[in-house]
Amino acid sequence: MAVNLSQGRGEKRPTSKGAGLTAKGREKYNRETGSNLKAAVTQKNPKGKAKARKKSFCARMKGMKGATSKNGKLTRKGAALKRWRCNLA
Repeated sequence: MAVNLSQGRGEKRPTSKGAGLTAKGREKYNRETGSNLKAAVTQKNPKGKAKARKKSFCARMKGMKGATSKNGKLTRKGAALKRWRCNLA
């Protein structure tokens, strides 16, 4: 089931602001799918479960196909990796 999320309604962040979903977008997605999406782990040195989530996200996202930037601008993938503070090198 696809959930229709929009930047205009404030459910997705624009690429320039780090991509990903806003709190409103996560709430809508969770309500419509029964999921339990959580906010991005953006701390430099998270501890415990947050550290494990960050490590897992970074590993999965880096392995996805596609460029992190195009024509000098970050793609949604690149913006998400930057927001989560995953090393792009």
